[in-house]
Amino acid sequence: MAVSVREVAARAGVSVGTVSNVLNRPEQVKPETVARVRAAIDALGYVPNDAARQLRAGRSQSLALLVLDVGNPFFTDVARGAEKRAAEEGLTVLLANSDESAEREAGHLDVFERQRVSGVLISPVDGDYGRLEELRRHGIPVVLVDRGADQARFASVSVDDVEGGRLAARHLLERGCRRLAFVGGPLRIGQVADRFQGASAAVAEHGSATIQLLGTDEMSLDEGRRVGEALRPLIRETGVDGIVAANDLLAIGVERALLFGPDPIRVPDEVALVGYDDISFAASAVVPISSVRQPRELIGATAVELLLAEASRPDTEAPRHVVYAPELVVRDSSTRSA
Repeated sequence: MAVSVREVAARAGVSVGTVSNVLNRPEQVKPETVARVRAAIDALGYVPNDAARQLRAGRSQSLALLVLDVGNPFFTDVARGAEKRAAEEGLTVLLANSDESAEREAGHLDVFERQRVSGVLISPVDGDYGRLEELRRHGIPVVLVDRGADQARFASVSVDDVEGGRLAARHLLERGCRRLAFVGGPLRIGQVADRFQGASAAVAEHGSATIQLLGTDEMSLDEGRRVGEALRPLIRETGVDGIVAANDLLAIGVERALLFGPDPIRVPDEVALVGYDDISFAASAVVPISSVRQPRELIGATAVELLLAEASRPDTEAPRHVVYAPELVVRDSSTRSA
């Protein structure tokens, strides 16, 4: 296994940034520190990453990570994975939040370009990639995070969200649910559209079941509570007996609204529930929530790997696309009897 910058720093008793300075700007470091770091490099057999060096050439030592909702623990874990991998190359990660707004996204990208970041990792709000194309023309590599390879011209790392939606709905169908509701939105967010597509496909394959979309303006706990209240008459009067939520924050909000509103609705006895992302709060909900798991930290680390590869990728080679398989984690919220 390759030796990392962090291991060199630990052996030399210095920071990762100091090792980076020794490799790239030794004139800025005390001679005795340079000697100590070089001794650690020789002892460990460290080989500098040329791709990382190219990535930061003439730019800052920072990468930008722009996510849909920094308050969502899913993206917190993605950022943690990206930060760990970037630190091994002497790079830092600047985290920003688009708040699911195309305007905020564009504003952050403008700032990042002015700051001359070494690269951009982004979970895009919608399918308009014109600004990202412009960044790349200006020498800033871009990797799509938690977004699939529908745009083949960009490197990307994602989970198969169509399959994830199918897993969630199929699980409910196998447990006897026949009238499903999908909670999530807006559908211009590709991940939501893919998860709804997968859930709808599972229902279509079943034949005798139905699914309806209950759209949300955002993917938040408060929106989940709001939709949970709207679900109450659908459950009581039209027989909705299974819910697929597009993320765990929505699922937690829905569950709270159903359990603690007037005339409480029992989960899973009256309605079964599956979320998405498998954040830690899903397992600790009042009724632990079944969820489609994504390898969150691995997604972040892989995004940095792809960015390093983009820095040295010849124009004749296509960008890489990494797609991980989702995994259904079953808990009490969906263990109703068939």
